[in-house]
Amino acid sequence: MPTRTIDVHGTTWKVTPTGHVTQFVRDEFTMLFTKGTGPDRVERVAKYAPLGARSRELSLAELTDAQLHELFARSQPSWTSPETGYRR
Repeated sequence: MPTRTIDVHGTTWKVTPTGHVTQFVRDEFTMLFTKGTGPDRVERVAKYAPLGARSRELSLAELTDAQLHELFARSQPSWTSPETGYRR
């Protein structure tokens, strides 16, 4: 899976598309924002409707840093999302 990184208030977050598929198939994707590793890892999830490419990998590549920051701003903690198994 392709990975991008963004800096949010001095913290680096890795951004990857999830493999989770919804009933909307290629009309809605989920991005996973990850900070840290191991037990200290923090994850956030955001869904969005792509305007261009209809594949997760190409869609991630098309997003600007500003769009990734917008997605991060409206992301949810991992424990609220089926994509992460509702884990804390």
